[in-house]
Amino acid sequence: MPHIKHSEKSSKSSKNSKDSKSAVDRAKALPWALMLQAGFVVGNRLSKLTASERERLLKLVRDSGGRLNRLTEKERKELSKIAAKLDVRGMSGELLPLFRGGRGRRGRHS
Repeated sequence: MPHIKHSEKSSKSSKNSKDSKSAVDRAKALPWALMLQAGFVVGNRLSKLTASERERLLKLVRDSGGRLNRLTEKERKELSKIAAKLDVRGMSGELLPLFRGGRGRRGRHS
């Protein structure tokens, strides 16, 4: 029976655990006050949808697995209509400064 050094054995498991913990570690590092603010922003946008629109949005996202090419053309148009009502671009404009430390948009100044 070959002898396995402890460092060889742990390198495989530490690599897998390191990959799986990275998202958790990032979430722990994120201040919870920011997460609460982000929850309010998203919740405010979702409240603009009717109950049936929220259910349909959830079904479309689940069915697609987050990939638009898994939806039919009709479903994509329906998703686009719901996303327009959510004002996803406006939501990102509210969320990005929270996670950038309040620095706002970057780019050229006019």
